[in-house]
Amino acid sequence: MKVRSGIAYLVQDTGTMFKRCMLLSLRNLDAFLTGIGTPILMMLLFVYVLGGAMNVGNLNYVDYLVPGIILQCIGQCGSTTAISVNNDLRKGITDRFRSMPIASSSVLTGHALAAMVRNIITTALILAMAYFIGFRPVAGVVHWLIVIGILLLFMAALTWLSIIFGLISGSAESANGISAIIMFLPYLSSGFAPTETMPTALRIFAEKQPMTPIIESIRSLLMNATMDENFLPAVLWCVGILIAAYVGAVTIYKRKAAK
Repeated sequence: MKVRSGIAYLVQDTGTMFKRCMLLSLRNLDAFLTGIGTPILMMLLFVYVLGGAMNVGNLNYVDYLVPGIILQCIGQCGSTTAISVNNDLRKGITDRFRSMPIASSSVLTGHALAAMVRNIITTALILAMAYFIGFRPVAGVVHWLIVIGILLLFMAALTWLSIIFGLISGSAESANGISAIIMFLPYLSSGFAPTETMPTALRIFAEKQPMTPIIESIRSLLMNATMDENFLPAVLWCVGILIAAYVGAVTIYKRKAAK
C-alpha cells in the first residue's frame, strides 16, 4: 500500500478545503456580487460625480483612481473571508475538522486560497470596467508583472489578516465590522485625492500608513512605467504584514484548537 508523505497530505487536504470554500462562495452569490459591485459603483461615483472637481495634475481622474479602487476591492473581499472563517468557528464546523484525520493547517490555507481566487477575479473585473470607462495605463509587460506581484502580495497579506479577524471575532457581524477598518484605509490615503490637499494631521497619517506607498507604487508603474521611491516601502509593508498575519493566524488557531 502506498503511503502518502506529510506534504502530500497537506496538499490534498488543502485542495479539499479550497474546493469547499469555493462551493460556499458560489452558494452565497449575494456576498460575492456585493464584493464586486460595491467597488465598481464607488469607481463610477468618483469618476462621474466627483472626478470633475478633483485636481490630480496631468492624469485623468480614472487613471489616478484605479489603484485605490483595487485596494478597496481587495479589502471588501477580506470582509467575506473574515465572515466565512468566523461562521466555521461559531457553527462548530472547525471542531469537526479537528476531529478528522486531516492536516489541521489545511482549514486555514483552504480559506486563504479561496480568498486569493475571489480577489483575483474581482480585481480583473474592476480593471475591465475601468478600461471601459477610460482607464489607459502605459505600463509594459514587465511593469504589469511587477504590479501583479505587488497585488498578489497585498492580497495574501490582507487575506491572512482577515483570517485573524474571523478567528478573534465573537460573531460574523463583528468580523465584518473589524474588516471594515481595512476597507476604509484606502480612503485615508492617496488613493482618491492627493495627500497634499489634506489637513496636516490627516496628511501625516495618510503618508505614513501602508496603503499610500502601495497605491503610489502601483500608480507609478501603470501610468509612468517606472518604479519610484515607494516601491521598496510597498513591498516591505506587504511582506511584513503577510508574515505577521500568517504567524498570528496560525498561533490563534492552534490556541483555539487546544481548548
